[in-house]
Order: sequence, then C-alpha cells, then structure tokens
Amino acid sequence: MIGYVTLGTNDLPRGAAFYDAIAKELGTSRMMETEQFIAWGAPGGAAGIGLTKPFDGKPATVGNGVMVALRARDKAQVDRLHKLALSLGGSCDGPPGPRGEGFYAAYFRDLDGNKLNAFVMG
Repeated sequence: MIGYVTLGTNDLPRGAAFYDAIAKELGTSRMMETEQFIAWGAPGGAAGIGLTKPFDGKPATVGNGVMVALRARDKAQVDRLHKLALSLGGSCDGPPGPRGEGFYAAYFRDLDGNKLNAFVMG
C-alpha cells in the first residue's frame, strides 16, 4: 500500500551522501533526482525513501517535509482517492495531475493535517 516515504532536509547534498551509502549497502541507488528532491529505489518501481527540501520553503523539522505516499493502480484510482479524502473531511494540498514525466499524483491532508499523496508511475 505505501509507495514511498519522504523525509525533510535542510542540507540536501549532506543528506544525499548519507542515503547514498545506506542505499548502496541495501543494493539500490538513486532513481529520481531534482534540485529539491532525491529518491532511492528500483527504477520503474516505487521508491523506498525520498529526501526533500520542504515544499513550503520553511526549514525541515520532524514532520515538515514528511509525507506518506500511497501507490495507486492507475490515474483513475489517484483521482478517486483524492476525492474520497476530501469527502471525508480532508483538505486538498494539490489536485490530481501530472507532476513531471511519468508521475501522476494528488496531494491531500488527513483530519489531523498529516500530508499524504496517491500516485502512479508511468
């Protein structure tokens, strides 16, 4: 059910060196990378860990930059999960849509403000 977990950082290069070493020991490597974000996992599959500068531009703290991502079967399921979350009292943190090449996602918060997303690769 969980596709990947992101963790916040205030120093992406320093954090990347740490996770590169951990990933190497686990037999995996980087699979996705931008100036704000790096993910480690199997290419074409779900990432295990993503390290990110928080989207809101505030300093990373425990909880800020943390998000649970739920792997969906297809784009229609991403759309349904987002709609369901909102119907249950959750709030929108980014409507369903493409988020770069080969990545479709919707972002929402639960009733306590915890950030989640539903996504599909491809």
